Amino acid sequence: MKNDHKHDHSCGCGNTPESVDLARRRVLAGVAAAGAAGAASVIGNAAEAATDAAKATYADPDNPGLPQIDMMIEPGRTALVVTDPQIDFLSEDGVTWGVVGESVTEQGTVDNIERLFIAAKAAGMPVFISPHYYYPHDHKWEFEGTLEKTMHSIGMFDRPGPLNLDNFEGSGADWMPQYKKYIEDGETIVCSPHKVYSPAQNDLNLQLRKRGIDKVILAGMSANLCTQAHLYDLLELGYEVAVVRDATAGAKVPEGDGYLAALINFRMVANGVWWTDDAVTRIANGA
Repeated sequence: MKNDHKHDHSCGCGNTPESVDLARRRVLAGVAAAGAAGAASVIGNAAEAATDAAKATYADPDNPGLPQIDMMIEPGRTALVVTDPQIDFLSEDGVTWGVVGESVTEQGTVDNIERLFIAAKAAGMPVFISPHYYYPHDHKWEFEGTLEKTMHSIGMFDRPGPLNLDNFEGSGADWMPQYKKYIEDGETIVCSPHKVYSPAQNDLNLQLRKRGIDKVILAGMSANLCTQAHLYDLLELGYEVAVVRDATAGAKVPEGDGYLAALINFRMVANGVWWTDDAVTRIANGA
């Protein structure tokens, strides 16, 4: 189930099987010293919600210093948006598992995203997917940021072309298997891919507006990258946004804990920061 874009010396993307494999091994090796012990303690525990240890580690302050804001669900105006529900982020077979696996596992992210899909479908709430794909021409960019360079070098989300689904099934760019029945039900709106982090370059805003949506329940991967960037962009576009805090996760690397960084910012700017249990109840009650 690994990424199956066929890199070779003539594919035009600048990567070869050797360079992609080397980059992947470097990513895994770079976090081994920092996170191996913690990851070992949680990998394999198929939690349906954040673990007690994670809830304690990332607990909200007892005495918040900021006003406590919330968002109300309104039928016809509220949608679930999920960023990057793909194998490369959420599966042990994905190319980023070595850096995100500990956070995904301790938050129960995989199961929590599925619980949101189930709740939204049961309530008749529109569901939108903002996916991440890279094509060979994206590998010819003349400059990259730190994580862009990392994603490109490990072949993350690679596909052979925008109109080509060769080797897509089960690749790192594919949906997590348990999500397919919700995403491929003929009702879910799958937007064009975002390319860096935010939806500024895809059609998510257009698709939401065309459905009369101005309130978003946001989940997906990864917390301090695409999910946070979607939050900021949607807020700037005039949406109300509530983030589901344990239906996302972030990388843990020597540079820091991406999930914690995102959670701090969620508390500061989102219209709501919910646990999955709360979100599921709210969705059912708001139907």
